[in-house]
Amino acid sequence: MKDTTSRITSLALVGTMLALTGCSTTGFAAETPQTQSFSQSQTPDAARLALGTKATYQAPAKDIEYSEAPDEFEPVLLEHVARHGSRLLSSKKYDDLITQLWEMAKSENGLTETGQRLGPVVAEITAVHEQVGYGNLSALGQREHRDMAERAYERMEDLFEEAEDDELPINVATSGVDRAVDSAQNFVQGLTDQDDDLAEVIGEPVAKPDVLYFHDTDEAYNDFVDNDPLLAETLDKVEADPEIQQVARRVVGRLFTEEFIAKLDSGAIDLVDRGKGKKHLQSVVDAAMYLYELYVIAPGMADEHPIDFSQFLTNDDALVLSRVSEAEDFYEKGPSFVGSDVTYRMADVLLSDMLDAVTGVRTGETTQAADFRFAHAEEIIPLAALLQLPGSTTAQPSDSLFSYENNDWRGAQVAPMGSNIQWDVYANDDHEVLVRMLYNEREIPFGFDCEPIEEGSFFYADTELRRCLGDLVKQD
Repeated sequence: MKDTTSRITSLALVGTMLALTGCSTTGFAAETPQTQSFSQSQTPDAARLALGTKATYQAPAKDIEYSEAPDEFEPVLLEHVARHGSRLLSSKKYDDLITQLWEMAKSENGLTETGQRLGPVVAEITAVHEQVGYGNLSALGQREHRDMAERAYERMEDLFEEAEDDELPINVATSGVDRAVDSAQNFVQGLTDQDDDLAEVIGEPVAKPDVLYFHDTDEAYNDFVDNDPLLAETLDKVEADPEIQQVARRVVGRLFTEEFIAKLDSGAIDLVDRGKGKKHLQSVVDAAMYLYELYVIAPGMADEHPIDFSQFLTNDDALVLSRVSEAEDFYEKGPSFVGSDVTYRMADVLLSDMLDAVTGVRTGETTQAADFRFAHAEEIIPLAALLQLPGSTTAQPSDSLFSYENNDWRGAQVAPMGSNIQWDVYANDDHEVLVRMLYNEREIPFGFDCEPIEEGSFFYADTELRRCLGDLVKQD
């Protein structure tokens, strides 16, 4: 490897597990055959779509092949950002509220035969959470990041060997939230399992909430989520969709008697979770949606305790109910409404952090071999929208509701558990730099009007990326 002052790159960008179209800031072009093929290979089935952003990570095939860098180019930098791995429920709420409802129905003889089985299953879910800890990674979530690190090492082995030989640091940053910190620790373990000498150059995780938890402090964004009347009206309309109402009633009808459901309909029930005390259960739709939240969390905790929740909620019903959470993520974190960028413009701090590291290789300011960052869906989804990645290219007009029929956004594709973006950066002795982008460990072309080094290539010159993407980053 060249010494750090001669390692040069410029900016790179994130991609998607879907096909990336050529985009501008106001629209996007048709897919090329190259990206169409990629998109078709990543189309999820209905059962996975029903999980939304709670879908577990889908690793690439073991025999996946990556494009070779042109002759005389060597790896000089790896930039990486990932969502935390599969986790348990973030807090004691959905399991507790369903437990309270079930106990009330049981005391009033309001359970069906199927409903009688619900309580013990929810108790099993709660027991796992009390043992592992609410919001923590599951065993699967830990393994997702260890395995991801192993694959990164195998793909960029020469870079890691140079880091070890030349004592080039490997930086690790997190949002500071436990599940992101745990993801970082498991990723590091995955690297050192491949080469234990790497421990000498891997730094301790550093909390960077301004870059990796930016949604929490952006005033304009939080005002939008808390107070925007159009957002509130739109989400109410989604929940009031007749098909969602019909499915919710069918789901609840499997579990509770007509008399008990009538009581729930009457407004006589108002349960409050015994965790943070912020969530209420007051309606049939509430009950169905909280059952759905248990359905989507179950696959991620299969190592701790396999749960068959389909006896209470079918895959077809779950796909319908997922429209509520999908719409919330789309409108509150993603492309949202036409004419507004409040949900994603704040992601420029993350993009800037990554681009600065790449640009710094050219100037000699970047001395590390790699940067590994661990964040959340609240960061990955806005970043995808900022960059108009496939599935995140289209904002919704205010006079039509988001749906799978009129929009390509899918939570299971945009930001599943463990979703990640990696930039593999290469340079040659003439100080030319190329960047190859992976999204969920699959090669993907850059969007906007970025031109690769040749037609069909996944490699882009750093100067070309600076030209086509520079406007996305705030200028000092």
